Amino acid sequence: MSTGPGFDLERLAATNASAAFNRLAGFEVVSAGAGEVELRMAWRDDLTQYAGHLHAGMIAALLDTACGFAAASIVGSVTASHFSMNCLKPAVGRGFIARGTLLRAGRRQVFARAELFTENEQGEPVLVATGETVLIPLAG
Repeated sequence: MSTGPGFDLERLAATNASAAFNRLAGFEVVSAGAGEVELRMAWRDDLTQYAGHLHAGMIAALLDTACGFAAASIVGSVTASHFSMNCLKPAVGRGFIARGTLLRAGRRQVFARAELFTENEQGEPVLVATGETVLIPLAG
């Protein structure tokens, strides 16, 4: 991924590391570019729901974080005002990859989307969920 004006991979990694929830869940920023980010999280049995799939709350957290970081790579600090997700199939695998993309950055609203993949037994990525977020730029 290419870098753009105002982009700072170190800043995104530092923001990720400063968030207690992200540390607890094991989120890792593995790549980023202007308006794009990729996060990884290893499979953990303690983050599953009753049927043994990744809990929808964790799916939402990965998607929301990917959207926020993709937006932050261009506009700086943001906070979500609306978030929605679609779970397409049970999220089970060795680990998860969330890819966030900035769709549009306005002065008052920022739009981003993310896709969550798991890795199947053949090592191929399988789309398990999508999410979209409307974010608000924060001053300062």
